[in-house]
Amino acid sequence: MKKLILSLVVAAPGIVAAQDAFVIKGKAGQSVEGKTIYYQYRGEGANLLDSAVITNGGFEIKGSIIGPGSLNIVLDHNGAGLRAPRPNDGLFTYFEKGTTTITFTDSISKAEVVGGKIIEEHKAYKKFFEKPDSERAAINAEWGAALAAGKSQEEMMELREKLMARDQVIGEERNKLVREYIQKNPASYLSLVEVNSAIQNEADPAEVEALLKSLSPELQNSALGKSVASQIDASRATAIGAIAADFTQNDVNDKPVKLSDFRGKYVLLDFWASWCGPCRQENPHVVEAYNKYKEKNFTVLGVSLDRPGRKEDWLKAIEKDGLTWTHVSDLKFWDNEVAKLYGVRGIPQNYLIDPNGKIVAKNLRGEQLMKTLEEILH
Repeated sequence: MKKLILSLVVAAPGIVAAQDAFVIKGKAGQSVEGKTIYYQYRGEGANLLDSAVITNGGFEIKGSIIGPGSLNIVLDHNGAGLRAPRPNDGLFTYFEKGTTTITFTDSISKAEVVGGKIIEEHKAYKKFFEKPDSERAAINAEWGAALAAGKSQEEMMELREKLMARDQVIGEERNKLVREYIQKNPASYLSLVEVNSAIQNEADPAEVEALLKSLSPELQNSALGKSVASQIDASRATAIGAIAADFTQNDVNDKPVKLSDFRGKYVLLDFWASWCGPCRQENPHVVEAYNKYKEKNFTVLGVSLDRPGRKEDWLKAIEKDGLTWTHVSDLKFWDNEVAKLYGVRGIPQNYLIDPNGKIVAKNLRGEQLMKTLEEILH
């Protein structure tokens, strides 16, 4: 199983039946009076991003939700806005029907959260995964410090490889804990969150299915449980050894291109977007691979998840990054039809397809892309 990363649960749209009311009450110190909080809550039947001002020592959030949900709050100390580069402090927690109280003085990251059963489960969950999660936080801090120090691209690439190696070891250790946690907590919503995270991060679908079936019937039959089951089916369709699903999408000149047009060649099906920072950082590796192996029966087919009406951004990124292979997109952002066909939930993402249309590798990054192509095309 690949690394499992705790992720927010995306709500299924249109669910309105059997919702329960909730109230989230914030109690804050005088030093943050008048400051703005930005909050996002997600869960079955609920998905909202909004803001509030701390007034008379507090704030209040009300709504309806089916089952537990996640809550992410950012406190803007400097009036710089939500998108400002790290000027704020934040809190991530879970909540459910009824009242949840968040009490803090000057930093919401140090808040005491009191509420229903899910609050206590989350506290125990954080303690259970404290070691690997703190180690990953240290990796992120080291990367951020290197960026702030203005390290060269070469230094950053070298650091990236080292950090990825460390992260892989941490991920393997965390995976063992995930199995243990689920075994001990089969009725916990957070166990289902971990199973959902696993399938979103391209874990082995057979293993994820086994984890899902080990959960309580109530969790399996929840909207999120059913969503995970459908994701498992989609993951099987893009597993190594499966025949890559054919599709047709327009290129930069609005001419239709089929994946099957490339039969007879090795094709790296590369999902990316001009707005995706990690994609743009990965592009030099793809360029290097393409230039080295394009005369050895290899090519790249780029599928962009650029936004509607932003074709110019897509074209400029292609030119700036030197991406001289074929590109297609329907400019539908995350609703890109090819991305949905392949179950893509995060980018960059890629699949290496052999001349017969079979998927032989996926999620190839950096040096791993070059090593894999060298083994296949030497």
